[in-house]
Amino acid sequence: MCVYSQRKIEYYHVKQDEIRLTMDTQLADYQLANLPEQTLKWIEHHGFDFMGVSSSKGEILYVSSSVEKVLGYQSDELIGQSFLNFIPKQVKKSFLDTFQLDIYYRQRFTLQLKSFTEKLIWVDLIIKPIYINDPKSVVYLFLAKNITPKKESEELLIRSEKMSVSGQLASGVVHEIRNPLTSIKGFIELLQAGIDRKEEYFKIMIEEIEKIEKLSTELLYVSRPLTQDHSYQWLKQMIEDVIVLLNTQAMKKGINIILDCPQDVVVYADKSQIKQVFINLIKNAIEAMTESGNIYIKVQVSGEFSLISVIDEGPGIPKHLIHQVKEPFFTTKKEGTGLGLMITTSIIENHNGIFSIIPNQGKGTTFSIKLPHYDSAMIDS
Repeated sequence: MCVYSQRKIEYYHVKQDEIRLTMDTQLADYQLANLPEQTLKWIEHHGFDFMGVSSSKGEILYVSSSVEKVLGYQSDELIGQSFLNFIPKQVKKSFLDTFQLDIYYRQRFTLQLKSFTEKLIWVDLIIKPIYINDPKSVVYLFLAKNITPKKESEELLIRSEKMSVSGQLASGVVHEIRNPLTSIKGFIELLQAGIDRKEEYFKIMIEEIEKIEKLSTELLYVSRPLTQDHSYQWLKQMIEDVIVLLNTQAMKKGINIILDCPQDVVVYADKSQIKQVFINLIKNAIEAMTESGNIYIKVQVSGEFSLISVIDEGPGIPKHLIHQVKEPFFTTKKEGTGLGLMITTSIIENHNGIFSIIPNQGKGTTFSIKLPHYDSAMIDS
């Protein structure tokens, strides 16, 4: 269970988010009717299941009575409590790491809150500061929507797609494992016959066993449920792990997977989910190519963001269909499930990123991911 934040820059800018919300003086009661018209318009634009206001230290100053429908609490039970008390312990650090006190743009999170019955409820949470002129201070307006049914439906679809993908990958991996097993068997027979140069053979056998171990580990990674465990990760290693898994499938079609990553970057991500994204995109590129060729994976750094491009040399996606390919169950492949790109979009957006599909000049398609990256010192922190 982790928290995802649209932090630092809200990618989907609307005019309401360029407004700096202010009030002349502090209010004795922050209920909806007492808020300035400008703030009311901002709230109306976003909508909510319940709303509230907290101090800069997280103390709840007001919460609407509709909180009872979502979390089961009476609103007066929450006044004076810390907002952090309702965020699960394992998520709290991630929330505090990503929440920023010094920006006036909205910050958007997808996280779970503890209900009165201790059940965890998924909410889409938007937080925006209101600056008070007299005395100089700030309070935080928060709007929450219950998205538990949506999250449960997404998880069912992801589980279905993962089972389909792991089944398709298994045959290629089994073939790849058979080769080192044959080598190991041959060396054991030579050793039984009393041949010299044992140390050299032992070294080769260990290398072959390590290949099997890496392939089987990656296959297990694909088959198990997606986790919600964000941490600071090197991006290049995750991509390389996925290439190992998909290389056999690519080579059968005469396709080379070429990684161009001159500068490795640190991302704040769930390793399981990001690997799923690269599996979906590279596997999609392999299946799209009807002839031998190359798939290029390029990692570039631009300011606070890393741009990852997966570029194939297939026939490309017709321009009039690009807006549809992210929709569930829409596919241009005979045996596709139509879930891969929808899942990819969801995962990237939940990682504070942007996913786009760009037709190449000539042939092929570029799948582009934009993710924030962080100081490498965060890996050891």
